[in-house]
Amino acid sequence: MSPSHSSGCATPTKPLEPSPPVKKPQRPKPKVSRWVRFRFWYNTYRQFFTFITLLNLVGIIMAAVGRFPYAVNHLGALVLGNLLCAILMRNELFLRFLYMVAIYGLRGWAPIRFKLAATSILQHVGGIHSGCAVSGTAWLIYKVVDIALDSSVQHEAVIATGVITAAFVIVSALSAFPWVRNNHHNTFERHHRFIGWLGLAATWTFVILGNTYDIRTGEWRADTWAMLNAQELWFAVFMTVFIVIPWFTLREVPVEVEIPSPKVAILRFQRGMQQGLLGRISRTSVMEYHAFGIISEGRKSGCHYMICGVQGDFTRALVDDPPKTVWTRELKFAGVGHASAMFKRGIRVCTGTGIGAALSTCIQSPNWFLIWIGSDQEKTFGPTIAGLIHNNIEPERMILWDTKKRGGRPDSMQLLRDTWKSWGAEVIFITSNKMGNDEMMLGCLQEGMHAFGTLWDF
Repeated sequence: MSPSHSSGCATPTKPLEPSPPVKKPQRPKPKVSRWVRFRFWYNTYRQFFTFITLLNLVGIIMAAVGRFPYAVNHLGALVLGNLLCAILMRNELFLRFLYMVAIYGLRGWAPIRFKLAATSILQHVGGIHSGCAVSGTAWLIYKVVDIALDSSVQHEAVIATGVITAAFVIVSALSAFPWVRNNHHNTFERHHRFIGWLGLAATWTFVILGNTYDIRTGEWRADTWAMLNAQELWFAVFMTVFIVIPWFTLREVPVEVEIPSPKVAILRFQRGMQQGLLGRISRTSVMEYHAFGIISEGRKSGCHYMICGVQGDFTRALVDDPPKTVWTRELKFAGVGHASAMFKRGIRVCTGTGIGAALSTCIQSPNWFLIWIGSDQEKTFGPTIAGLIHNNIEPERMILWDTKKRGGRPDSMQLLRDTWKSWGAEVIFITSNKMGNDEMMLGCLQEGMHAFGTLWDF
C-alpha cells in the first residue's frame, strides 16, 4: 500500500494489525567500551559549550591584563553579541532557516559524512545557546565591575542600571539550569521568560545611558549619530526582534481532544504540516508552554495531531478536563527529525508516546522504516493513531512491538541491527526515555551505526 496523500482528515477506524509475533530474544547486556562512552558523553553539545566558554574566558583574561584592545572600548558589544547568538539558537524562525539550508543544500549531492555532521550541528545548537548565554553573562559581570571601578568618573545611573541588568540576566540564566527546568517547569518559565524580558528592558536602558554619558566631560550628550553608530544599539535591536517574532504568531486555536485511555490525550488541530516539526501549546497566552511532536500526513492534509502522554499536571488536565481551544505559536520549531529529509533511507525507532515525534517522518517518506515499542499500543493510543499507521505505512516498512502481547521488551539492538542491514539504512533517529535512548545510542555508536537520539539539554 502506498502512502496516502488525501487532503481530508477523517478519523480512521480500521484496527492496527501488529507485526507477526516472534520468539522473544534474550536481552544480553551490551558491552560498550570506555572510549565509546566518552564519545557519547562528550557530544557535539558539550564540544560547542566548551569551545565557546573557553574562547570567551581567554578573551576576558586578555581584557583584564590589557591585551585585548577591542574589549576596552566595546565591552557592551561582547556582552550583547554573545546574548544575541544565544537567542538566535533558540529562535524558531532562525532554526527553520538553518534546517532549510541544510536540507536543500545537502540532500541531493553531499556525502553521508557531511549530512551527519550537519545533523549533529543542528541537533546540538543548544550547546551554542548555553555557551553564549554563560559567556554573555560573564562579560556583563566583567563590564559592571569595570564601570564600578571607575565610579569616580562614571555616573551613578549608569552603574545602577548595569547592576540591575546583571541581576536580571543572572537570574534568567540560573533558572535555565537543567535541574530547575526539568523539575520545576513553571519556575523555569516564570524566571527565564519574564525576568528575561525585564533584563531586555534593563539592557536597553543600560545601552542608552552608557552611550550618552561622556565620562571625559562628565556630561550627558544628545548625539543621535553616535548612538546609531554604536554596535551595542544594533545588537539590542536584533535581540528584541528575534525575541518578539515568535510571539507575533501566537494564536488561540480550536482543538478536538480524543481520550483513548487514561494515559493519553490525542489533540487534533486544523492544517497539515511538514514532518519533523514540534509545537508548543498552553491553556494561557503566556504561561506553561509544553512541546509535543506533530503528526501529519503532509502539508495538504486537513489536520495534524499531537500525542500528549500523562506525565504531569498539565497533561493530566488534558485528560480530566479537555479544552476546546489552546494557545499555540503558528510558527512551529524544527526537531532533529526534520533533518531526516536529507537522507535517502533511514530508521525511525521510538517507544511509547515517542510515536508522536516519529510517525510523520514514516508517513510522509516511503524511504523510512518505523520501529515502535510500546505496551498495549492499540488500546492505549486508540483508533486514530492506529489508522494513521495502517493507512500510510506498508507492513514491510514497520515493526510494531507490543510489549504486553509479546511478553516484554525486545532486544532493541538486535532489532536495529537486523533492520539496518535489511533496509540499507544510512541513519537512525531515536525517540525514547533516557534509559532506552542511552542504551540504543551507545549500542549504535559501538557498532558503527549512525544514530541521533533524544537530547536532554545539560
